[in-house]
Amino acid sequence: MLVIANVRERWSSFLAAFAAVTVGVALIATTLIVYDSSLSKVQSRIAAAPVIALPEQAVDENDNPKDRVPWSEGEARPLLDGLRGVPGVTDVIVDRSFYAQALLDGEPVEDEGSGEAGHGWSSSRLAPYELADGRAPKADGEVAVARSVGAAVGSTLTVNITEGRKQFLVVGTVDGPGYYFSDAFAARQHPGIGSIAFLTDPKASLGTVKQKAQSVLGDKGTVVAGDDRSELQPAYVEHKRFLGTQLITAMAALGLFTTVFVVASMLVLATGLRRREIGLLRMIGASPRQVRRMILGEAAVVGLLGAVTGCLAGVAAAPVLRDILKGLDVTPPELSLRVSAWPLITAAAIGVGVSILGAWSASRLAAKVAPIEALLESRAGGGTMGRVRWTASLTVLGLGVVLAIVTATVGAESRINMAIAATMVLIVAAALLAPVFVGPVGRVLTAPFERSGSAAPLLVRAELRVNSRRAASLAAPVIAAVGFAVLLSGMVETMAVAYPAGDAVKLQGQQIVTPAGTAGNTDEVVAANPVGKAALPTRAFVHDKDGDLAVIDALGSRDQRWAKPGQAVLGERLAAYLGVKGGDERDVRFADGTTVKLRIAQVLPDDPARGDFVVARDLVREHAPSALTDDIFVPKEAQPAKALPGTAVHDAMRYAIDDYNTDAKLTNSLASMLIAIAVGYSSIAVANSMGMAAHSRRRDFSVMKSAGGTVRQLLMFTVAETALVAGIGAALGVLVTLGPLAGMASGLSQATATDVGLHLNVSTVASVIVGSIMLAILASVFVTWRTMRREA
Repeated sequence: MLVIANVRERWSSFLAAFAAVTVGVALIATTLIVYDSSLSKVQSRIAAAPVIALPEQAVDENDNPKDRVPWSEGEARPLLDGLRGVPGVTDVIVDRSFYAQALLDGEPVEDEGSGEAGHGWSSSRLAPYELADGRAPKADGEVAVARSVGAAVGSTLTVNITEGRKQFLVVGTVDGPGYYFSDAFAARQHPGIGSIAFLTDPKASLGTVKQKAQSVLGDKGTVVAGDDRSELQPAYVEHKRFLGTQLITAMAALGLFTTVFVVASMLVLATGLRRREIGLLRMIGASPRQVRRMILGEAAVVGLLGAVTGCLAGVAAAPVLRDILKGLDVTPPELSLRVSAWPLITAAAIGVGVSILGAWSASRLAAKVAPIEALLESRAGGGTMGRVRWTASLTVLGLGVVLAIVTATVGAESRINMAIAATMVLIVAAALLAPVFVGPVGRVLTAPFERSGSAAPLLVRAELRVNSRRAASLAAPVIAAVGFAVLLSGMVETMAVAYPAGDAVKLQGQQIVTPAGTAGNTDEVVAANPVGKAALPTRAFVHDKDGDLAVIDALGSRDQRWAKPGQAVLGERLAAYLGVKGGDERDVRFADGTTVKLRIAQVLPDDPARGDFVVARDLVREHAPSALTDDIFVPKEAQPAKALPGTAVHDAMRYAIDDYNTDAKLTNSLASMLIAIAVGYSSIAVANSMGMAAHSRRRDFSVMKSAGGTVRQLLMFTVAETALVAGIGAALGVLVTLGPLAGMASGLSQATATDVGLHLNVSTVASVIVGSIMLAILASVFVTWRTMRREA
């Protein structure tokens, strides 16, 4: 009951912690709702096929299940015959997907899923999609298209396929997305069979159908039904889901860290202002354990209230986050929100847990309050650092320094996460060590004003010396806001300079032909640029040294140094994984289900520009008819690069900048959102902490007013003290980020072979610093003024 009474009577003291928990839970709930909604789901185009047969699954280098190994036509024929005889199955359909995209007035049509929008006509029955007009395609030169394309029956439509631009007669329109060709044409575009869909009798038991079908397949594949059919997702959908997951994970992680940080600093400050009250409890017999339980209980109540409010806010905010992610093009095309129980339960549990965790330090301080404190004025703590705080702060500082150094040495894929981790640790260290800096810095900065004739500098100096831990609690949210703003904006600025410069150096003297609105370069584009690197990627399958069937990324090259018939060139890492050496022979299975024996001609040092598994381009084209070519690199001295509809030509620097900007849009948006989260959280903490401090010092103000101080003088004293404390917090926020940023810049210099310096977004940093200081001043002035009016 005491806990509930305290929360009810002292609600203003818990307002910042409640707001921080509410915002944190709302953010976590929102991200989890969007994440749950974006999980793989059954595509609408196969909704009418309740059961699907898939080939066996290969593994990656870490033995994680990956791509399915397509059946060849010969392997699939007896399986199809057996599956047609399964009781309850009315028909089985080989589902094929390949690249197809209409060109109108020479420009690619931006349609949903254009990467794998081509199908055989039989696949239209899996939705089912009905003919809106015309008939089904029967010959190679015929196509049925979605009505949204706007092509009338009887018209001629230019469709980009792997070969290039082809003219097709539109013989029908359908009420769903995609381009539907004759089954024979689709079989030549995508000869490997990756899935066999079943149409079943409505009265048939799907469990029985699945069991009988599995017995037909044996160990040659897997039969899936229900939600398991979601595995049949195009690669571009999985890529978008991956990008979106990375973004919302970063948002949730920063929200969690900032919530803990803000809640902890607010509860420590609130507890420090209650020393007299806690001393009274100790005087009437409350044990340290009971005091600790009271503080933790109050935090649990505040956390529960914040969690409930945050969950409601999270549900309301989920559509906003979904629209933001859609604008960044990092969501699956068929994303519809669903509010399940587990995201809300998880977010609420985190909110309560974070609140209790944040109160742990405050409860330890409260338990140390002696009964004699009841006779003293309420203060936020003296200026000394206890042994535990010294130990913790120096340990955390050491860890942060180590992480900042490691940032310069880790791989490029881990450098950003390591820099963020180092900054988080250093922010905590700065907050713990802030009492050490507040007094001396305050003394230095107020020294020039000692002879000004005003008592304000002396009062500010004395306050910071006597109550440096309270001042440190006020500076903590500013440290976090400025630290994250400097780090995130600095990372974006530094990478924006480093990566394009490094790539431009590597590509000097090259012209690059890139897709422009299409999924890749067609053979027509490759033929128009017969000189230069034109890598043709595909997936291949080969047994590793342990005998497991592994999936590898293979590249078809026309470079005569490695593109020799019947041979393959491997990188050292992949060769070690497969357990092969130069001169060995291995069976390699390609996308059409055909197995080819290749001799390992060379094992060379790893080179991302070359590829880990390189074979002749003609070999890949033979077994992967629907594969599209990557960017084509043409030396300037050889011949001018030629662009066709759906492509563009860039020089080295333009290509490097455009290539970086492809990901920079997402990076910049992520950085902006994370800065907004950090600054928003800190704003809550700054406003409330300044208000709490001013309210707790109303007796001080009364004394100074009795001594002749005017309202203007008291407000000026408040402004000076607040600006000084916030300025110290801003300075510490900048300092703790310089190490991780310098480490990242050093690592980028090594990775890009260019001289990379540390770059900061001065306008963003200045805006956050000035905004944090001004917010702190406004909050303290407002509460001080109201307090003095009330006392008057």
